[in-house]
Amino acid sequence: MHLISNKNFFFKFIIICFIAFTFFSYIIDKNILNNIKVCLCTLGKNENRYIIEFVEHYKKYGVDKIFIYDNNDINGEIFEDVLYKYIKDDFIEIRNWRGIEKAQFQIMNDCYKINHNKYNWLIFYDIDEFIYLKYYKNIKLFLSQSKFDKCGKVELNWVHRVDDGKSLYYDNRSLSERFKYKESNILKKDYHPQIKSIIRGVENNITIGCLHKLTSQLSSCDEFGRKSNTFKIFNLNPDFKINYINHYFGKSLEEFVDKIKRGSAAIGLSNTSLIAKINRYFEIYNIDKNKIDYIEKETGLNLFIIIITT
Repeated sequence: MHLISNKNFFFKFIIICFIAFTFFSYIIDKNILNNIKVCLCTLGKNENRYIIEFVEHYKKYGVDKIFIYDNNDINGEIFEDVLYKYIKDDFIEIRNWRGIEKAQFQIMNDCYKINHNKYNWLIFYDIDEFIYLKYYKNIKLFLSQSKFDKCGKVELNWVHRVDDGKSLYYDNRSLSERFKYKESNILKKDYHPQIKSIIRGVENNITIGCLHKLTSQLSSCDEFGRKSNTFKIFNLNPDFKINYINHYFGKSLEEFVDKIKRGSAAIGLSNTSLIAKINRYFEIYNIDKNKIDYIEKETGLNLFIIIITT
């Protein structure tokens, strides 16, 4: 009888501890969510197909506001046509940079200058980059970890997502449905994918000069809180299971070719950048005759010469 009573007491004690832990965890999490502000800055051009999926993804992760810099051609598509609901709710602010070439660094610095003292953290991801946090449903809880207290930037690795290699053309399924597979390079022992940074809002206004590291003026940390003093765009010990960025680099081949023919928002259009992007594509996707034929037809390039000589 005494033994049963002790077991009941122990059981009740465990339940009370669990309830207390859950309650205080809830209070702490709620305090973090109410007191940390996070915004996302991104440049958009010809992205109306995917912008709602992108916006909903970061809204789900707890981002407070998204600043979309409209870099479409003067007579190109209009973000307001598909984002009016989010604009009305003040979740999105569209800034007009239409028709401006090589504008990416201008845009990134403009967004930081305007918002660095209003937000605790600023995310600078492109519309083809979707964050994944295995153990955190809200990005504020991830960034509030004590291991990041002395970090000026938090860097996550890219994981390129690819399709089954059989489809050349766009279809209207979501990105996560169409591109379920990780690139084959990820299995290589010496493979270190590029990173993208989330930057802390600080009192002094810094200058952004790199798409990946953003600036050398603030200390860098990887997802584990390990500091890095080097200004490299690769992490040497990435993790591909817990926290990373799903990078939908190529999408369908049809979309990839359309994109590279438009040129880069950072450096414009040149044969050199065109060839570099094609080489990058074939580092991620398997080389296939149908793909080569399609790219040659659309660009006028001789891919045999490019692949053999670079």
